[in-house]
Amino acid sequence: MKSVAVAVVVVLAMVQLIAEPAQAITCGQVDAALASCVPYLTQGGEPGAACCSGVKSLKGMAATTDERRTVCNCVKAAANRYSNLKDDAAQALSSKCGVTMDVPVSRTINCDT
Repeated sequence: MKSVAVAVVVVLAMVQLIAEPAQAITCGQVDAALASCVPYLTQGGEPGAACCSGVKSLKGMAATTDERRTVCNCVKAAANRYSNLKDDAAQALSSKCGVTMDVPVSRTINCDT
């Protein structure tokens, strides 16, 4: 009987580890991922390798609709902090990095749609 109880506890512990919910995405994580893109977004030119790496990691963070909405709101807030953000550079960022993003860098995007 003890071995059955121990087995049940072990199985429950394993299920807890497997089913642990993912950590929520924060704007700090989004800001960190895009920080190296600020020179490109404000001055133009070409995004650097670190910027594109951040864009790719950002895409990987946003797997669900709720996560994409969170990322969208964070990106929108970040874009609005830079009055000198070049809209054409922002719109071209994902394609210049070779990434298809569900969340564009935009000051005016409606993140609820």
